[in-house]
Amino acid sequence: MGLPNCIILGLLLFSVGCFLFIPAANLQSYSFFLVALFVIACGLTFLETSANPYASALGTPETSTQRLNLAQSFNGLATALAPVIGARVILTRSYSDTELSAMSESLRMQALASEASSVKLPYLILGMILLIIAIIFKLIKLPQINYKTSHHQKSQSIFHAFKHRHLTWAVVAQFFYVGAQVCIFSLFILYATQVASLPEIQAADYLGVCGIALLIGRFLGTFFMRFVAPNRLLTLYAGINVFLCLIAIMAHGLITVYAIVLICFFMSIMFPTIFALGIKNLGADTEYGSSLIIMSIVGGALLPRLFGYLSDITGSIQVGYFVPLLSFIVIVIYGLYGYKSAPTKKDTGPTLVSFSH
Repeated sequence: MGLPNCIILGLLLFSVGCFLFIPAANLQSYSFFLVALFVIACGLTFLETSANPYASALGTPETSTQRLNLAQSFNGLATALAPVIGARVILTRSYSDTELSAMSESLRMQALASEASSVKLPYLILGMILLIIAIIFKLIKLPQINYKTSHHQKSQSIFHAFKHRHLTWAVVAQFFYVGAQVCIFSLFILYATQVASLPEIQAADYLGVCGIALLIGRFLGTFFMRFVAPNRLLTLYAGINVFLCLIAIMAHGLITVYAIVLICFFMSIMFPTIFALGIKNLGADTEYGSSLIIMSIVGGALLPRLFGYLSDITGSIQVGYFVPLLSFIVIVIYGLYGYKSAPTKKDTGPTLVSFSH
């Protein structure tokens, strides 16, 4: 299929998933919402698997990590805007269980319909934007990437890619990073309301600040990589986050929120840097390696459950931050030792060979 076509397919699936939110809201069906989210997740998987190695390959191998960090810097903009806008568009009116139970059946159905319908316009707009971008990408004819070797070898299987030690380490590191990121972002509002006693809207605003910190961190990280090796910067940032997690666990009040904002700043470069270092020198195994690293984002589904379990059994959401703390320790080890690849004479790197039609 080729990387450009995978990017377009990912955009189309993402768009379809957004459009599915409209009938899901009309039917007020939780299962339908899950289907829509599944389609969106499939689209995002195609995008991550194809766009990341594509951005990494469009230039010299020496600056591939900087390029991927720069490309992913714009994710931080969305991370900053989404909670602020979402809190004011989707969370405009919500009803407590007590309020709902006090209503008549007809009023309760109307209230639930009103809550569900609040997601329709935002997802309609997002779906239209994604569809337009997919059409533009198809029209501009993106160049294809060909990973050549001197013996014209092809990757044997996805398991064959695991022969690269640094790829295996990257899969593990990315598993823990994504798990830590999802823990921090998805549970931030609950954490801020309980530990810093912030109201939900203000907590959502601070979550937007976390996104801004992520955005600034990636731009600055891209600049710093001109002077500091990517693995060393990754190790430094992860080490700082271990310390900040201890503050999030032991402190109280607004200082804990500020600590998490800083965590977001210092974890900014982690995903693209781990990805770029993980697919370095893979040659014909690059596409399979990219898929394996993207598969490791399942950590975002598993580690938050461990976070919640620790919080529940201890009665303190702060204790859950031992999960991100452990994750950043794993990333420190990766930055010190696990990133090292073994380049071979067979690998000649990616080349632009044609244009997609």
